[in-house]
Amino acid sequence: MKILENKVALITGAGRPGGLGQAIARRFAEEGATIILSDIGKPSGLHLPKDAIGTADDLRSTAATLSAQTSARVVTMTCDVRSEEEIKQCVADTAEQFGQLDIVVNNAGIGHIMTSVLDCTAEEWDLVLSVNLRGAFLFTKYGAMQMIAQNPKNGGRGGRIINISSQAGKSGIPNMVAYTSSKHGMIGLTRAAAIDLGRHGITVNAVCPNHVTTQLGAVQNSKRSQINGVTVEQVLATRAATNPMRRVGLPEDTANACFFLASENASYINGEAVNVSGGEEMH
Repeated sequence: MKILENKVALITGAGRPGGLGQAIARRFAEEGATIILSDIGKPSGLHLPKDAIGTADDLRSTAATLSAQTSARVVTMTCDVRSEEEIKQCVADTAEQFGQLDIVVNNAGIGHIMTSVLDCTAEEWDLVLSVNLRGAFLFTKYGAMQMIAQNPKNGGRGGRIINISSQAGKSGIPNMVAYTSSKHGMIGLTRAAAIDLGRHGITVNAVCPNHVTTQLGAVQNSKRSQINGVTVEQVLATRAATNPMRRVGLPEDTANACFFLASENASYINGEAVNVSGGEEMH
């Protein structure tokens, strides 16, 4: 029996090819979980163009690939994490279709808006905090409510909530004021929710990767090169050289940490913010 067999996992921000959400979904599917891939599905305004989101086509393509590679059941649900109603509906649809929800991974996030505190607009700030932190709060809330409701006689069947924070949740990152603030806030959300939900058998933990060159990471590298007046190759070389393991992170590094936290092996780990940084971040 696979470790996550008979578990249902909902992963937000999982539409973009090569992204963290896709890697996490693949790892869970390999271990027998039923997967719900969620993403916004379509562009929305100036800061959420097609190349910065997971489209409905991306979701369908990812689902087809994962199903073929792992034989897992993989379905898709579009959801704008800025909308409380859409989040409630996504959780309700999951419960109606599968009868349970065991794992929520709050992976949806905006990391391509790179501005200093002097240049960040209120609109940019509100957008980043809304997606990265408010969305995680709402999925934590409604996901936990479903987990508890699944077996109310004994306080619920338990569950796992995993928040994808960042190295930026532990240390300040230049020219990323909104992102850094949101990821620090996500660790606070993790700790507070872990205290509130532990009595229901629900653990809440965060994973804090360093830089990972996904599609989003490539955008960050490009913007960092422009800000610092160097080439993208120099940005990557510096990232590797300053890491004790002399490389940047891989999507699989984060996916493996999430799998561990989703498993019964992590049943007594709660409220933690786990660094996955090759030793670049150590607190």
